Amino acid sequence: MIEAKDPGEWARLEAAVDEAVRKAAATEIMPRFRQLAQHEIVQKNGPHDLVTVADRLAEEQLTAALTAVLPGSVVVGEEAVHADVGILAALGGDAPVWIVDPVDGTRQFVHGDPAFATLVTLAHRGELLASWTYAPALDLMAVARQGGGATLDGQVLRCGPPVPGQDINVAISHYDFTTDAEKQALSGLRTAGVAPRPCGSAGLEYLNVARGLLDAVAFSWENAWDHAAGLLLVAEAGGASATIAGEPFRIAGGNALPFTAARDEATVRHILSLLTVVG
Repeated sequence: MIEAKDPGEWARLEAAVDEAVRKAAATEIMPRFRQLAQHEIVQKNGPHDLVTVADRLAEEQLTAALTAVLPGSVVVGEEAVHADVGILAALGGDAPVWIVDPVDGTRQFVHGDPAFATLVTLAHRGELLASWTYAPALDLMAVARQGGGATLDGQVLRCGPPVPGQDINVAISHYDFTTDAEKQALSGLRTAGVAPRPCGSAGLEYLNVARGLLDAVAFSWENAWDHAAGLLLVAEAGGASATIAGEPFRIAGGNALPFTAARDEATVRHILSLLTVVG
C-alpha cells in the first residue's frame, strides 16, 4: 500500500520525484523560456488557453520518470487529458496516480514572465499524499506530504492567520477564463474588507497562501492538475479549504463551485459567505 511506505521509502521517493521534476524543467522547459518560435505555441480552447512544445515534451518526460519511480502507478496529465478525456477516470481508480501540470501558467511562460510552475501530486483513492510545486525560473521548490508538513526550499512553511484589520487579499479565477455565471458567483468578493485580483499561475497562488503572502484563493474551475498540489501544500502549511457546499474538494471532480483555500478556517468561512453557486 502506498500509504504504508516507511519513512526511508518515502524519502527515496521524494528525492526521485524532486530529481525528475527538476530534470524535466531543465531539459524541456527552461531551454525554451523566452526562446519559443511561433509554431511551437498552439491555442487549445481559445486565444488565452495555450499549449507549447515545452508543455507536451515535459509531460511526456515526467510520465516516463514518475511511473518508473512508482511501478503500477498511472499519470493524469493536463496535455494527455486534452487528447483523451477518458484518462480522467484514473482519478477515481485504485492505482496510485500522479497528477501533472507540466507548465502551470503557460500564458506567463509564453510571454516571458517567470511566474510559472511545474506541478506534480501523488494521490491514491482520492487522497492527496504528496506534492511538488517547482518554479524553475524563480528557483523555488515547495514540497508537501500528507501529515508531514510543507517546506519551501527546505524551510518549513506556515500560513499563519491574515493580519487583523487589513483587507483580505484574494486571487480569483482570471476574467479571461471565466463565464458570466462564474464571474457572478465570485462577484460577492467585491465588497468592503476584501481585495480580489485575477490569479496568475494557480500553483504559485497556492504557494503564496502557504507562505502567508496571500490570504486566500477563490476558483470556479476544478481541473485536478491546477489544484491538487496547491491544496495539499496549503493544508500542510496550516491552512484550510472548502467548496461552496462546505465540503472538501474532490480531485475526481463533481464539486460544488466555486471553492476557496485560505490561510485559516475563519478566512475560508468568510470567503464562502460571500460566494454564490455557479449557475
